[in-house]
Amino acid sequence: MKHLILGSAALALTAGMALAESHGTMVRLGTEGAYPPYNFIDDSGEVAGFERVLGDELCKRAELTCEWVTNDWDSIIPNLVSGNYDAIIAGMSITDERDEVVDFSQNYTPPSPSSYAAASEDADIEAGVIAAQTGTIQAAHIAETGATLLEFPSPDETVSAVTSGEADAVLADKDFLIPFTEDGTLVFVGDDVPLGGGIGMAFRESDPELREKFDAAIQSMKDDGTLNAMIKEHLGEDSPAF
Repeated sequence: MKHLILGSAALALTAGMALAESHGTMVRLGTEGAYPPYNFIDDSGEVAGFERVLGDELCKRAELTCEWVTNDWDSIIPNLVSGNYDAIIAGMSITDERDEVVDFSQNYTPPSPSSYAAASEDADIEAGVIAAQTGTIQAAHIAETGATLLEFPSPDETVSAVTSGEADAVLADKDFLIPFTEDGTLVFVGDDVPLGGGIGMAFRESDPELREKFDAAIQSMKDDGTLNAMIKEHLGEDSPAF
């Protein structure tokens, strides 16, 4: 999304850089870069998607200078805790289990449904083999059902497992699966599954001040309607909003 007023954007960026330089810090935002439409790598090799636009706007409102770092999903929390970046903004659902390790901001998307998708509508999602990304709320859900869980490091691999016949279906965020159903690769099967408490940013428990800055920025975007507009633009008109 282009800044509407280049001059004011430049001034905000300059102010943010001055603030960051005065404290000698650069805030590093960690994301996966492999989960469209939330985050992905574009043709120029840059982080793009809903969370890139959102993160840049939050940094602007918090008057922070930020840079983006990509990290594989299966180690994204450990690398936050070890200091490789300062916050996670990567389609991460807020759960009690994760909250024991990191501190979450308030959610920047409401709880949205997960869905099963398969190559055909008669796929067995009750007792079949279901693919999910490792370390996700979807994988945890499958493990509690009568189905067989088949985990993969990346979300694209879960879809490939279905198209190759290795898995009967995939369970993932519905927003992620919609493009595969629209192009005819997959079809939705069964009912949507409500999981998690919405998506939020994650921080080290030792960084409450940074979390509070982003919390305030998220709230300001909720208050002025900017966040809802951004959700509709990047996640779709039917995506839950505030």
